[in-house]
Amino acid sequence: MLGLTPNEKGPKELTPREIVAELDRHIVGQADAKRAVAIALRNRWRRQRLPEELRREVAPKNILMIGPTGVGKTEIARRLARLTGAPFVKVEATKYTEVGYYGRDVESMVRDLVENAIGLVRERQRGEVREEAERRAEQRLVDLLSPAVADRDEAELDEKGQAAEKGHAGETPSDRRARTKEKLRKMLAAGLLEDRPVELQIEQRTAAMVVPGLGPGQMDVDLQGMLEKFMPKQTTRREMKVSEARKRLFEQESDALINQDKLHAEAIELTENLGILFVDELDKVVASDSRGADVSRQGVQRDLLPIVEGTTVQTKYGQVQTDHILFVAAGAFHKTSPSDLMPELQGRFPIRVELKDLTKDDFVRILKEPTNSLTKQYAALLGTEGIELSFSDDGVDALADYAFRLNQTQQNIGARRLYTIMERLLEELSFAAPEMKTGRVAVNAAYVHERLESIAKDQDLSQFIL
Repeated sequence: MLGLTPNEKGPKELTPREIVAELDRHIVGQADAKRAVAIALRNRWRRQRLPEELRREVAPKNILMIGPTGVGKTEIARRLARLTGAPFVKVEATKYTEVGYYGRDVESMVRDLVENAIGLVRERQRGEVREEAERRAEQRLVDLLSPAVADRDEAELDEKGQAAEKGHAGETPSDRRARTKEKLRKMLAAGLLEDRPVELQIEQRTAAMVVPGLGPGQMDVDLQGMLEKFMPKQTTRREMKVSEARKRLFEQESDALINQDKLHAEAIELTENLGILFVDELDKVVASDSRGADVSRQGVQRDLLPIVEGTTVQTKYGQVQTDHILFVAAGAFHKTSPSDLMPELQGRFPIRVELKDLTKDDFVRILKEPTNSLTKQYAALLGTEGIELSFSDDGVDALADYAFRLNQTQQNIGARRLYTIMERLLEELSFAAPEMKTGRVAVNAAYVHERLESIAKDQDLSQFIL
């Protein structure tokens, strides 16, 4: 089910070199981290092609990324989510508390991963039943539109959807209804009725039950599912345009055609074999010498350990084994070190990569190279006001120099420093842009120095730091 032929080419079949090249389009530097995650992803693909007996023995090599804030740890995770085509969830370790304390239990991250897999499998299966679901949705639209004219003795719709008296000798009411529906069907296919209002029955989701004493992540197993079955389904009638109703009807018909048991089984298998959990802020659950919340932090590590080692988690879709889920953890570890974690947990992250501080040259590349660089974003934003914004090489160099110096003299917040610098640099222009209508603004070194020099000299910088 999960294996693919060697000739197929999709997100899961990218080679490590291709994965690194794709990450390079969005993230500057950090070659070691990119290579580590690229190899880990490729190993998932390789494992799927092993014999069943050997496949069970191949455990994932979990990764721990260590580095200061703003150097690309989370961005690597975000981009991986788009590359894998597999269940992927990013969580913060600080969300969780030891069982018995108020907060989410650690097992809920696995349940979130299963929910992600359910969405992926549902989308794939909707594609498989698309043709039949669209046919059924169209038929329901015709049925919704036809009562308005079906009861009128000699009514027939013209090309514009208006009623016109034309009559046919010897025609029965059922013949007229069939003829009306056929004309409506043709008009729907031609897109002539997209703005016509229809009334649709919508099933409302039952609000999640909250039981005092239980955290929000502790009700989504058997009890929540049982309560949902006993709660009556609530429906409401809403008026909407045909264009919106078509989407709603397609979703309803798709879900009716999909075998839910098969969907859940595929999602669980996908989670167990290809799931990736990115656990950020792992350093924040390292206990310090102080008391209080540290008890719970140490407890989070103890609760996290069996999940990473491999255990069975009960979800409302069935049991999920975590033995082959890939865990990628990250943390700044500026006040602590990975050795402060529980030894058993350390051993479950055999691959460790250290992300480096950003240099001035890195800032220049961040401003120029990525497809979503800040310079391109601001040029596009101000372009909507008719302003042509351009950045010269010396202007970009000056921006990078300010970012690097401020990170060295103040709190090092990595690439996030560029957000504060760019906002301050273009604050006046962004404010005045609607009145300027059109114009061309060149951001060169002189422009940058004029607007940022006074801030760079201010040692307080309290208004400038995130």
